[in-house]
Amino acid sequence: MGKTQGAKSRFFHKFIGDRAFYKMVLTIAVPIMIQNGITNFVSLLDNIMIGRVGTDPMSGVAIVNQLLFVYNLCLFGGVSGAGIFTAQYFGQKNDEGVRRTVRLKLWIVAAITLFTVLLLLLAGTDLITLYLKGEGTAESAAATLRYGRQYLLIMLLGLPPFMMVQVYSSTLRECGQTILPMKAGIVAVFVNLALNYILIYGKFGAPALGVAGAAIATVLSRYTEAAIVLIHTHRHKESNPFADGLYKTLKVPSALTGKIILKGLPLLMNETLWGAGIAMLTQCYSVRGLHVIAAQNISNTINNVFNIVFIALGDSVAIVVGQLLGAGKMEEARDADNKMIAFAVMSCTLVAAVMFALAPFFPMFYNTEEDVRRLAAHFIMITAVFMPQNAFLHASYFTLRSGGRTVVTFLFDSVFIWCVSVTIAYTLSRFTALPVTVVFTLVQLGDIIKCTIGFVLVKRGVWLKNIVV
Repeated sequence: MGKTQGAKSRFFHKFIGDRAFYKMVLTIAVPIMIQNGITNFVSLLDNIMIGRVGTDPMSGVAIVNQLLFVYNLCLFGGVSGAGIFTAQYFGQKNDEGVRRTVRLKLWIVAAITLFTVLLLLLAGTDLITLYLKGEGTAESAAATLRYGRQYLLIMLLGLPPFMMVQVYSSTLRECGQTILPMKAGIVAVFVNLALNYILIYGKFGAPALGVAGAAIATVLSRYTEAAIVLIHTHRHKESNPFADGLYKTLKVPSALTGKIILKGLPLLMNETLWGAGIAMLTQCYSVRGLHVIAAQNISNTINNVFNIVFIALGDSVAIVVGQLLGAGKMEEARDADNKMIAFAVMSCTLVAAVMFALAPFFPMFYNTEEDVRRLAAHFIMITAVFMPQNAFLHASYFTLRSGGRTVVTFLFDSVFIWCVSVTIAYTLSRFTALPVTVVFTLVQLGDIIKCTIGFVLVKRGVWLKNIVV
């Protein structure tokens, strides 16, 4: 009995924090959850609005958003490499160090955005066509392509403000300032929602623009968000000291540039290849028919609303653990990390149960075929079952990243998805007659291998490093 009680006591001490600990974690995580939650909920409403126009417009928008998702992840990877240094410099109270990392972020996102615009202008049609190879009528495929091109050309106008928001919001979060990005995001999504209603359906005397209206609304909301974040940051330099003198020069010391590139390049490659891997998985599933694209679009949009919990908690791991490592508090970093990973998994188990129960009802809001609704519900249920697993993987990834182990995260994330997940999906979709839901499930099961690797790496403490000494 005494041994059992001792084991329980050790377990609770290692994985369960006190009230002050959870208050600290939630102070960081909740604003991120609120911002992402509102953003994804409005994206859901946006998606439903387009979905009520018809299946072909919804599929065209979904394909373009899949391509832009890769760009979004490239930006995330680009700012994340410098962000590791930002969090640790902030932990040291080194304002000039933070300032230099922001300047390098600006160079990185500008290069990524220019490349993306050129690529999508020159090869956008060919990339959209890759998703139109499955079963379906030629008329439907042509309509989907037309809607996709129309949406893409307008959405490109929104990339510059989006890249600036990523630079500033990531820096503010790494410095513990999570409220401003949340407020700006809330305003932006409501602007997007209102303009969607007006421009998609032609309300209040506006023309009914359909897909083009959705794109225009998104672009205008991004400029709104960028204006709020940038203006407020520079007007409140006392709480955002990195903004003071930020643009006096755009030069970054070569030694720091080299260190950040050394740590950040694997992250950039990782996010790019991981995003491309997700796009490739979607393409593999689409071989089963055009209806799969529509079902996956419904499922992914709803999944994003529920995924905010483990995404926000993963971001919190990077911030809390990164700052503790920068301050040289290694044991505190390990203790906080154990408790935050456990909290993420437990929280997402509860969220997954709710998501599974509600799965059959979400697709009913879409004006699409019954087989699309049924398939979307199955995708949602499968994703819910694997949500605790994904929560552990996400927290493990950010743990390894917080200590600068970016080569390890590159192998852990993008190499894995291409060598294991894409291989499973490609082989089963092309060389078997298995239903797409079975293929999707087997791809998720493959991540058990990654869970095992992540558990070993986190437990060994290979991430316990201060990289800004």
